[in-house]
Amino acid sequence: MAGITLAPPPKQTLYDRFGLGISKADQFGDAWDRDPNRINTHLQVMWDDLVGEPEGVQSLDCTWNCSRACFQGTLSCCYVLLTILYAPIFALCAGLNFACLSFTHIWAYGPCLRTCKINCAFYRKVVQIVLTATMAPCCETAGLLFSKAKMRFYQHNGPADDEDPTQIFIA
Repeated sequence: MAGITLAPPPKQTLYDRFGLGISKADQFGDAWDRDPNRINTHLQVMWDDLVGEPEGVQSLDCTWNCSRACFQGTLSCCYVLLTILYAPIFALCAGLNFACLSFTHIWAYGPCLRTCKINCAFYRKVVQIVLTATMAPCCETAGLLFSKAKMRFYQHNGPADDEDPTQIFIA
């Protein structure tokens, strides 16, 4: 083949072979996002979030890279093993929990709240009738008494003496 040169394939690292360096979201885009509502953003379990060496106190590069690979490999393997063993059981328990929760809200709490609302409407009407019969005449009489009261506001231009209690309010 004239003019075409074949470059050797890039050397695969441990991260490339096992997918440790690139997240699935980076590889597959938003279709792989398993936390779209950002429920677990507080879990910072990446190597760079946990371990950091300040400038001036640094280990050898091979030690750092080996430690990082051990951490990520152990984290991935242990997490996968735990999810294989326990995730279906926890999912079953969570499903039962939310099924029971939904059932009680739909079939018990909802009708109970509706019953309370109906009963409270009755009691509200009773209280309204009692108050209208007893308190309305008193309030109407007080309103008629105070409707004839007249007030005028004027500012006293005398010396400002805050200690004289007779000058605080003038009606």
